[in-house]
Amino acid sequence: MDIDAWVWWLIGAVGLGIPLVVTAMPELGMLSAGAVAGALTASLGGGIVAQVLVFAAVSVALIAVVRPIAARHRSERPQHRTGIDALKGRQAVVLERVDAGGGRIKLAGEVWSARSLDAEQSFEPGRQVDVVEIDGATAVVM
Repeated sequence: MDIDAWVWWLIGAVGLGIPLVVTAMPELGMLSAGAVAGALTASLGGGIVAQVLVFAAVSVALIAVVRPIAARHRSERPQHRTGIDALKGRQAVVLERVDAGGGRIKLAGEVWSARSLDAEQSFEPGRQVDVVEIDGATAVVM
């Protein structure tokens, strides 16, 4: 049984695509795209040299162009703070006396347990406090 060259290129593309899914290495996806380009070249009647050159050119071009863009996007910090980071620095209202032992505040519309940053400082109900950090499910305030 004689298999056409383009089929071998597609088998190679799938062979590179499977580890891409398992390891999440985008370079394997770019090599897989190069193998698809090699398969296209083979199906259009290109010789083995043309197939390998197209595979190499497409793979290298994708790695040279896409990889730096992906790295730049990966290293950028999100512009909006979310989760616990969004609560740090916000103001809250004391609901129950807050001291080093604990208390309750209303933060972002929710009731939180809280403790004061300074062990000797306490805050009475109705007072505005600033959230310094979140320690588990407890807001540390000052």
